Amino acid sequence: MHGQQLAIIGILLATMGLFLWGRLRHDVVALASLLFCVVVGLIPQREAFSGFGHPAVITVACVLVLGAGLQASGAVNLLVRRLLPSSAGPTLSILSLIGLAAALSGFMNNVGALALLMPVALQIAARQGLPPGKLLMPLAFGSILGGMTTLIGTPPNLIVSDYRASTGQGAFSMFDFAPVGVAVAVVGVLFVGLIGWRMVPARKKATADRFDSGLYFSEVRIGEDSKAADRSIAEVDKLLDEADAQIVALVRGELRLSAPSRRRILRAGDILVIEVEPDSLAVALSGLGVKFEEDVPASGKAETNQASAKTEDAVEPARKDAEESTSADETKDVRPVEVLLREYVATVNSDFINRSASDIQLRSRFGINLLAISRQGNRSVRRLRSTAVEAGDVLLLQGSAEALSGFASQYGCLPLAPRDISVPRKGQALAAVLIMAATIATTSFGLLPAAVAFAIGALVFVLFELLPLRSIYTSIDWSVIVLLAAMLPVADVVGSSGTADLVAQFLINHASFGHAVVALVILLVVTMFLSDLMNNAATAAVMCPIALSTATQLGANPDAFLMAIAIGSSCAFLTPIGHQNNTLILGPGGFGFGDFWRLGLVVELIVVAVGVPMILWVWPI
Repeated sequence: MHGQQLAIIGILLATMGLFLWGRLRHDVVALASLLFCVVVGLIPQREAFSGFGHPAVITVACVLVLGAGLQASGAVNLLVRRLLPSSAGPTLSILSLIGLAAALSGFMNNVGALALLMPVALQIAARQGLPPGKLLMPLAFGSILGGMTTLIGTPPNLIVSDYRASTGQGAFSMFDFAPVGVAVAVVGVLFVGLIGWRMVPARKKATADRFDSGLYFSEVRIGEDSKAADRSIAEVDKLLDEADAQIVALVRGELRLSAPSRRRILRAGDILVIEVEPDSLAVALSGLGVKFEEDVPASGKAETNQASAKTEDAVEPARKDAEESTSADETKDVRPVEVLLREYVATVNSDFINRSASDIQLRSRFGINLLAISRQGNRSVRRLRSTAVEAGDVLLLQGSAEALSGFASQYGCLPLAPRDISVPRKGQALAAVLIMAATIATTSFGLLPAAVAFAIGALVFVLFELLPLRSIYTSIDWSVIVLLAAMLPVADVVGSSGTADLVAQFLINHASFGHAVVALVILLVVTMFLSDLMNNAATAAVMCPIALSTATQLGANPDAFLMAIAIGSSCAFLTPIGHQNNTLILGPGGFGFGDFWRLGLVVELIVVAVGVPMILWVWPI
């Protein structure tokens, strides 16, 4: 063992120790490891930051952007509404939820899939009377299992694929991971959904780290082509059940009804006041095919008011605030192309207290629309624009970033933690799905490298306005990008210095005793163990050279060993630190560090029991 090997082993041990310590972020630890390798001469200075241009890093960034676009376009919400049962027992609900999570994770980053479905899981938990953790841990595990099924499902697969390409054998294709990954995912999901969720400790939900804005009371207008037009309130309420929303008031011309009769037929031009959770707002609006009242152009309001007057003789044809609706200031399009939806809370000292949006001329002065008000438990059938704001009210405002910032500063309203509240335009979901499918097909048929294909897909999302330009950068988890870019050059040193050969030789002589299958199992288990303790992408980067060297010395199929690394580094179920999805559910599920191993250990045993035979069958040694 020479000096370079001793140095890289020492650096790797220190890196793993810092990962375990947990006081420093993973990206900081990885960057420190990279720079130390440069300082001691293991990595040439000119190649120090070569990892930032690595195809795997570019692909991960683009996949994160595409995942955000699928969310913003409403494609995922559409799948949730169509595929998840609205009324079922806990077992079927959990199985459906984690099955959907696994399917989504195959085609978008599994962290993004978890984030999209967490609100749905919390709603199901409340409906079933279960602790949130009983659904959140199965959901996290299901999304992790689904990520191993395709090239883009999880960063370790991309790292393994690009490492194979660096050896001159070519990269793995989009679905080369599917035979093994799908088998493991299906068995794992079935076990967790049918039996495993009962093994999750029942924990109380931890205190939320963001302000609870409660329920929104939002005004929406029924258009001529809305699903709510010419239906009874009872029928519309059934449509709103999917979003756990309900109609609390009806405005028709000058007529304002609180708790209107469920037999009343709704007409085009009616304004509904709906009560809905903030996270379900987009689902409620798209499910009915209605728009925020403030989003309807003045001309559209006039037309639908006329239609309503013709069909309802008992209602006056005009409203008192028609002049405000058709004022010159209202009809001017003063907003920029990119419009944001943001939540603000009215503080005790806010100048907005006891005043309404009409009083301060919110729309004409600032170019801002008041779309909804959340007032803890209090209902009102007064129009939003004429509702006096009270201390503690949460306001959903629509406008440009500059306008919102100026209003908040002038009137003393505090912004809440940003969250994605958006209502996609018609056809966006279909467009997003088609673009994503075309991108995947381009990669699958080898027409373009994965990094180029997914970069083009992200660009098309922006060109078709499926994702705002600024969201490209906010949707990328830069800590993951830095981690990958820093660890890849370090992993190269493991191979180029001969350290991988050294470790492989030790494994062959003292653990597997020359048996290829035993060596494969040991590598899989060791990789899973390391992935439970340190980041999965870092684990894949470090273990790939060792796997290839082991296969070479044993005269075995290197693809089988690389596939074992891909499976093992994707499966971190024992601790909350091995995978971001486990970390994300800690607070909402009320979990502690030791709550994961009960279910996680059984899932990892399933991974080994199913994964090893499938690897040997698909990639014979």
